[in-house]
Amino acid sequence: MSNESMKDVVRFHNGVMMPQHGFGVYLINEPSEAETAITTAIDAGYRSFDTAQLYENERLIAEQLRGTSPSINDVFMTTKIHNDHQGYDNTLQSFERSMNEMQLDRLDLLLVHWPSRQHLFDTWKALERLYDEGTVRAIGVCNYQVDHLERLATKANVKPMINQVECHPYLTQYALKDYMDEQDIVFEAWSPIGRGIVLEDPVLQEIAKNHNKSAAQVALRWHLQQDSVIIPKSVTPTRIYENTNIYDFQLTEQDMHRIDALNQDARRGPDLTKCTRESKSNTKDSSLVTCVSFVIASVVCK
Repeated sequence: MSNESMKDVVRFHNGVMMPQHGFGVYLINEPSEAETAITTAIDAGYRSFDTAQLYENERLIAEQLRGTSPSINDVFMTTKIHNDHQGYDNTLQSFERSMNEMQLDRLDLLLVHWPSRQHLFDTWKALERLYDEGTVRAIGVCNYQVDHLERLATKANVKPMINQVECHPYLTQYALKDYMDEQDIVFEAWSPIGRGIVLEDPVLQEIAKNHNKSAAQVALRWHLQQDSVIIPKSVTPTRIYENTNIYDFQLTEQDMHRIDALNQDARRGPDLTKCTRESKSNTKDSSLVTCVSFVIASVVCK
């Protein structure tokens, strides 16, 4: 039962339009689970799907979308360059593999999954080439902070259309969002409900009760009313439908301020404002991120 309001879009600075409400597919790797999730998502009205080389499910998700109506060629597809594949030549080669995995001739959006000190510029140059050739319609980044974006701007010919970062009521990211608004870069939130950490918050629950909604629906509505792109993920059909049922109510200005005040700068992923990339197996760059008091190998961001 498709939700007509899911047709809301954002416009990139190059004119390409992207659905504001997309579907994340991180950790969806079992065929039966993928079939249920994708068919339900399509039925619920999703027309944008966000995968990545890191997730190792590009082929699986594409195969499932080929069996739906609309199919993969009629939805907005995003994938991301794995950190181990950064660098000019590596990026181009890995992109070709991704396109073969998904059996696509053209991609809607290609993102750099994490900023790399060593390959910040040459990876982006590869994305610019793919964009200039018309192989991808739009290019962007993930997990870039202001300093990464400012540094990239010193050599980029095309600025990112979008930056996908962790954001939820406990991590509002307003300083970054303000900068991106000034630069005409679209803000996209991964983990828009903080992997569930915000759902028991009494303020969200009170607001949800006032609107006869769930805390998750309130959190997602909070994002939409800031014009952010969201990509909630679920494999449970009832939750997939629930996540789309957020267009029949409006948070008040007071609701928005109360949710804003919940910010704790609480991250579920690495804090790139305080972390450094370290070598792995004596290489100059890898997927190993050391951050504050924990180490994440083969970085994951959803």
